[in-house]
Amino acid sequence: MGNRSTADPDGLLAGRGPGAGAAAGLAGPGAAALVGGVLLIGAVLAGNSLVCVSVATERALQTPTNSFIVSLAAADLLLALLVLPLFVYSEVQGGAWLLSPRLCDALMAMDVMLCTASIFNLCAISVDRFVAVAVPLRYNRQGGSHRQLLLIGATWLLSAAVAAPVLCGLNDVRGRDPAVCRLEDRDYVVYSSVCSFFLPCPLMLLLYWATFRGLRRWEVARRAKLHGRAPRRPSGPGPPSPPPSPGPAPRLPQDPCGPDCAPPAPGPPQGPCGPDRAPPAPGLPQGLRGPNCASPVPGLPPDSCDSNCAPPDAVRAAALPPQTPPQTRRRRRAKITGRERKAMRVLPVVVGAFLLCWTPFFVVHITQALCPACSVPPRLVSAVTWLGYVNSALNPVIYTVFNAEFRNVFRKALRACC
Repeated sequence: MGNRSTADPDGLLAGRGPGAGAAAGLAGPGAAALVGGVLLIGAVLAGNSLVCVSVATERALQTPTNSFIVSLAAADLLLALLVLPLFVYSEVQGGAWLLSPRLCDALMAMDVMLCTASIFNLCAISVDRFVAVAVPLRYNRQGGSHRQLLLIGATWLLSAAVAAPVLCGLNDVRGRDPAVCRLEDRDYVVYSSVCSFFLPCPLMLLLYWATFRGLRRWEVARRAKLHGRAPRRPSGPGPPSPPPSPGPAPRLPQDPCGPDCAPPAPGPPQGPCGPDRAPPAPGLPQGLRGPNCASPVPGLPPDSCDSNCAPPDAVRAAALPPQTPPQTRRRRRAKITGRERKAMRVLPVVVGAFLLCWTPFFVVHITQALCPACSVPPRLVSAVTWLGYVNSALNPVIYTVFNAEFRNVFRKALRACC
C-alpha cells in the first residue's frame, strides 16, 4: 500500500527521507525509477484493459469466476491510473513529497482502498466457489448474477470503509512534515494491515482448501459412478427384457394384466382384465391401459382393473406431471465442473502470485509499526513496495499462460490490433 508510519523516519513509501530529493532527479536511481515506473504503468494498463475487453466481448469468458476477475482487473487499472504515477514521481524525487498534503492523503487513501479491494475480490471468488461446490443445485437455482454483483459491491464498500479514515483527517496531526507522504497514525497502520491482509488471507486459503477438497471428492464419486454403472434388470418374475432395437417401441418386460390379475368374480359381466381382451375403444390411447386391458364396459368405472393390473411405469410416468429428470440435475452440476472448473484452475496461481508479491511488504509494513526500534534497510523497503505493485501486471500474464480460453481471445485481439 505504499504507506509510511511515524515510527519510520526514513519513510516506507520509497525507503528514503525527504533530504534525498536533492540528490535524485533524473540521474542514477531517479532515472531507473522513471523508466521502471513507465514500463510498469504501461504493462498494467495494457494487460488489465485486455482482460476487461475480452470478458466483455467473448461469451465463452462470461463466467461467474471471470466477473470477479474483471473486478480485480478494474482495481489494478485504478491503481495504475491514480496511485502509480504519484508513487513513481516520489521515487524520482528520492522519496521527497513536493505536492500538497491533501493530495498525499488522497494518494494514501486510494492506495489502501485498491490494495484492499484486490485481496477482497480474491476472497469473494473463494466464497462464491465454495458455495458453488458445497450446494451446487441451490447455487444454480438462485440468481447468480445478483449474487456476484452483491459480492463485488460488498468488496468495494468494505475497501472504501477501511481507507475512509485517511480522508477523514487521520493524517492531520500536529507537527506533520509536508515533505514526507506517509500515514501518520501507527495504530491505523496495524489496523489497515490486519483488515487488508492478515485477516482475509487465512480465510481465503481455508475456503480454497475446502473448495478443491470438495471438487476432488466430487470427481472421484462421479468417476466411480460412471465406471460402476450396469444395465438395470426388470423387477418381478419373468425373463429380462430384450435389448432395445431401433424399431417400434420396445416390449414391456411383463404383461401388466397377466397372471397377477385376479380372476373375475362369477356372475357379473366379464371385466376389462378378463380373458376376452377386446380392442380398445376408438379414440382411447392404447398405452394408457396397457395392451392386455379391454375397452371400458358401459356401467363399470373406467379403472376397474385390479391393483396388480396397474399401468406400466412408462405409462404412469406419462400420466404424471413432468418432473426434473436426472439429466437436468447432472447438467446443472456440469456447469460447475465444465468451463467453471477450467476457470478455477487458474485461481491458485493468481492467489499464490498475490501472496508472493504482497506478503513481504505487509510483513515489513507492520514490523515497522509494531517495533519502532527495529532497523529495516531503506533499500529493502523500496524493493518490497515495488514488488507489491508488480503484482498488478502479473495477473494478465497468468491468465494467458494457464487459461486456454483467455489465451485464444488475447491472440485474436492482438491479431486484430496488429
